[in-house]
Amino acid sequence: MKLVVERESELENAPSPLEAMGHGGVPVRAVPKFDSYAAQRQWMLEHLAAAFRVFGREGYAEGIAGHISVRDPEFSDRFWINPLAVHFSMMTVSDLICLDMQGNVVGGNLSVPANAAGVSIHTACHLARPDAHAICHAHSLYGKAWATFGRELDMISQDVCYFYKAHSVYNNFGGIAFASDEGTNIAQALGKNKAAILVNHGLITVGQTVDEAAYLYTLLEKSCRIQLMVESTGLPKLIVPDEEAADTFRMASDPETLFVEFQPSYKLEEQLDPSFKV
Repeated sequence: MKLVVERESELENAPSPLEAMGHGGVPVRAVPKFDSYAAQRQWMLEHLAAAFRVFGREGYAEGIAGHISVRDPEFSDRFWINPLAVHFSMMTVSDLICLDMQGNVVGGNLSVPANAAGVSIHTACHLARPDAHAICHAHSLYGKAWATFGRELDMISQDVCYFYKAHSVYNNFGGIAFASDEGTNIAQALGKNKAAILVNHGLITVGQTVDEAAYLYTLLEKSCRIQLMVESTGLPKLIVPDEEAADTFRMASDPETLFVEFQPSYKLEEQLDPSFKV
């Protein structure tokens, strides 16, 4: 009993993840505050468009497949998503479409449609997860490859522990998600997790910001790649023990820390080509 109390006391007095991340206990800047919904929306859409640019640079584009959505800051029953057939690497704020939860276009780009399968998946996940303000889904190479095994990832590195007991597997591939049922099934398989591996399909991640969801997607894709590399050797694996995995998850996988994790990628896109903001 004494050890449990001491452990709980240590956790209560421990620095926050952002404080621990900065040397000397100085926290790095996290999600900003805004004076108006308009300012928050513009900032959010710039980060959404930048996330697509990052996905393009990482090679996640696959024809017209793949979508990222983010819930509107003012109207919780609306979300923004990419249009059909615009390459991730070309995405701008003015390309983005705003939909309500019934699939009606209510703002943004009115000149082209969204991806119907994307609308099905993202609507279902936003409805099932009020905390999931952003959702990323793509058919990236290593995610598709690992998904064929229908297995969760092993905790074989510090980084994959960001998904410790926080990712699931959807085993029932139902074809292209034109029907709402497939979107609902994916949302149910995702559950309360940060991510899901969709067998014969791809990957999906969620977050409180598009930055969190996008960083988690890049990390999940790389974790699938590493797992495939490790599996190919046929050698025995050393798995991170549960206690250490849980501590790593607690320190590194909170929403603000994951927001910060994405900022180097965002700033790179901003430095290379800020046209995504238009």
